Amino acid sequence: MTISPRIAPAETPYDAAVQKQFDRLMPPGVDPLVLFRTLANDARLFSRFMGAGLLDKGHLSLRERELAIDRTCAKTGCAYEWGVHIALFKDKVSLSDDEIEALATKTPEEGPWNAHEALILKLMDALHQTSRVDDGLWADLRAEFEEMQLMELIMLAGFYHTVAYLCNGLDLPLEPYGAPLPQA
Repeated sequence: MTISPRIAPAETPYDAAVQKQFDRLMPPGVDPLVLFRTLANDARLFSRFMGAGLLDKGHLSLRERELAIDRTCAKTGCAYEWGVHIALFKDKVSLSDDEIEALATKTPEEGPWNAHEALILKLMDALHQTSRVDDGLWADLRAEFEEMQLMELIMLAGFYHTVAYLCNGLDLPLEPYGAPLPQA
């Protein structure tokens, strides 16, 4: 990974609509993410990207959502987004150090997951590996999750593949506070 991204992030002053989004998304005193500032070079691209996000209160618990995102980031080797999500959400969703390591390096069966959480990881793995969900896994998922939860999980997998393509393709440097992605 290079020290600087392949496309320079936008600088202040930002477009008014972009600044409004930054104010809504970022905690006080925290600079906008390099990813967000890079997309902010074009208000249209920034707007489209933000419109696809699923970081609102949806059909999943915060922990379920973060397990799906973190597993997808690990599977895609997206150290940038992994680092942001682990740093900002690990305490909010009570991820232990063992769980963080397992998200990146172990199969769902090897990790410290309950059956419900292991199914989320199995779904993320299946979508990453084949872009499909076989009938057996789907039956297990349907027994555990509601339809809209499953749709949201699939959408998270797809959106965070897009995020990984952006971060990895642009070779974004880790945020200064970003957590390292464990290697298997």
